[in-house]
Amino acid sequence: MKINIDKFITTIAHEVKNYAVPVVDLIAVQSEDPFKVLVATILSARTKDETTAKASARLFAEAPDLEGLKKLSENTIQKLIYPVGFYKAKAGYLTKLPEALEPFNSIVPQDLESLLKLPGVGRKTANLVLAVAFKKEAICVDTHVHRIMNIWGYVQTKTPLETEMVLREKLPKKYWLEINSIIVAFGQGLCRPVAPHCDVCPISKLCPQTGVIPRRRPKDQKAQGKTDRKTFISWNVNGIRAVEKKGFIEIVKKLSPDIFALQETKAQPGQLSEELKNINGYESYWHSAARKGYSGLAVYTRQKPLKVIEGLSLEEMDQEGRVLTLEFDDFYFINTYFPNAQHGLARLDYKLRFNQALHTHAEFLARKKSVVICGDFNVAHKPIDLKNPKTNQKNPGFTPEERAWMDQFIAAGYIDTFRKFHQEPEQYTWWSYKFNARERNIGWRIDYFMVDPKSNKRVLEADIMSDIKGSDHCPVILEFK
Repeated sequence: MKINIDKFITTIAHEVKNYAVPVVDLIAVQSEDPFKVLVATILSARTKDETTAKASARLFAEAPDLEGLKKLSENTIQKLIYPVGFYKAKAGYLTKLPEALEPFNSIVPQDLESLLKLPGVGRKTANLVLAVAFKKEAICVDTHVHRIMNIWGYVQTKTPLETEMVLREKLPKKYWLEINSIIVAFGQGLCRPVAPHCDVCPISKLCPQTGVIPRRRPKDQKAQGKTDRKTFISWNVNGIRAVEKKGFIEIVKKLSPDIFALQETKAQPGQLSEELKNINGYESYWHSAARKGYSGLAVYTRQKPLKVIEGLSLEEMDQEGRVLTLEFDDFYFINTYFPNAQHGLARLDYKLRFNQALHTHAEFLARKKSVVICGDFNVAHKPIDLKNPKTNQKNPGFTPEERAWMDQFIAAGYIDTFRKFHQEPEQYTWWSYKFNARERNIGWRIDYFMVDPKSNKRVLEADIMSDIKGSDHCPVILEFK
C-alpha cells in the first residue's frame, strides 16, 4: 500500500499543533542556545519529557553555559539531573563535555562527524542537535519516527539507523527539520506504542496500521462482541523501586491492561510505597524473595482472583520468589522468573530442576482449566532469538541443556505465543546495558507468554513492546479471550 507522505505529514502536523512540544524543541525556542540544546538532548535519552524539562531547568540554573558546567562536580551534576534515566552515566558525559569541546574552540560543532565525538552523543542526538539548534538538513530518527514510519509502510526497516538511511533517500527535504518534533508529538499523543488511538486518528482511514493493536474502548468492545477479550502484559522491571521513579505508575495507567505481571521486583513488602501497592483500578499481589534486593514477583489485576498461590511448594525454589499463580474463573495465570544459569553455568542444574518443577505445576493446573504462563524464562530458544547465536552457544541462556528443555516444553504442546504470529528475526526483549546494545539492537528474546495446548484458540495476538523503556528488558503483551 503506497501512502501519500505529504498528506500524512501535513495532516498530523495540524493535529499536533496544540500538543505538548517535545522538550528539546521547547528549550531551543526559549534559548536558541546550541549548548543547552545539546545538554537537554543528552539528558532526554530514555527519559520522559517532563522529567527532562525539570532536570534541565535545575542544571541550567547552576550552569547556564559551558563555563558554569566546568565548575560543577560530577556528584553535583548527578544530584541536579536525578531522576533522568541513567543519570550517573549522563553526569559522567556532562563532566567530560567541556574538555571534549576544547578542540572545537569550546563551541558546539555544527557537523555530524564532530558531534559524534562528544561524550553521550549518538547518531540520534547528533542529528537532533543539527536540526533543532542549527536548522541544518538532518533527519533525527528516534523510536517514534522509526516505529510510525514502519506502521505507515513508508519504510520497511528493522532499526532506527536503517530508517534514517531510507528517509534520507525518499523523504522530501522540506520535512527533514520538523519530522522528529511532529512525529514525537504524534507518537506520544495518539499513535502510542501500545494501544494507539486509531479510533480518533485523523489518518486512520488512510493508514495501513501495520503491526498495531489499536486501543479497545468499552463501547467498541460491546458493539463488536469482544467483551471477553483480555490484555495481559509481562515485564522484567529489574527493580520495581527504580522503575517507579521512571514513571511506572503512569505506564500502567496508559497501557491499562487487564493483568500486568512483573518479574525481578527486588523488593520486600515494607519497602513498597502505598502508591505502588494501590494503583487505582487494580488489586496487587506480591511474592518476594527471602534475600533482600533479589528476584521477586508482582501481579496487578483488574479482576480479583479466586485464589493466589505463592511458589511451587518447594522450599529450594520458593525462598527465591520465582512463581506466583492467580486462579480465575476459566484460567490460571502463572507469573514466573526463571533462574539464570550464571557465569560458568554454576546454577545450571538448579535451573533445570526449577524448569521441571514449573512444568509439573503447569501440567497439574492444565487438567482443570486454561493456563497462561508469562515471565523471564532466561533462555533464548532458537538462534533467531538472539543477535549472536554462534558466540553464545556455551553461555548462560543459550546452552544446549536450557534449549533442550524448551524443546521438550513446546513438544508437550505449550505454545510460544509470539512465534505463533511473528517469524521475523531481530525481535528481542532484553539488551545488555553495555556497548549501546539496545540502540544497536544487539539483544535476546528471553521473555515469553506461553499457553497450554488446549488454549491455542484463545490466543488472539502477541507482541513485543520494545518502545517501553525503564529496564534492560521490555514488556511483552498477549491478547487472550
